[in-house]
Amino acid sequence: MQIFISPEIVKEQCQILNIINQDQKAIGYITFFFDEKKMYVYGQCEEEGVSEDFKDVIQPYIQGMSKAKPDLDIYSYICIGGKKLTLNKDENNE
Repeated sequence: MQIFISPEIVKEQCQILNIINQDQKAIGYITFFFDEKKMYVYGQCEEEGVSEDFKDVIQPYIQGMSKAKPDLDIYSYICIGGKKLTLNKDENNE
């Protein structure tokens, strides 16, 4: 199944992006909230069968956001079907 990012809200201090499938059905979301020194990333996908695709779509986006504001600490919690998704092998419990 192909999945894509569809912007819902994009502002200076936050972004909300829908994750949609090829039928334009929302299957999840990812949000970014910015503080002076922190970036919080929260995401959820309801379909467990697209976990690798979900990871492949959001990981470059998160990396791009961290490059745009390199001085920020990043805190994230992303889950698929209620289970936490690990983006990096060395990711801690942030």
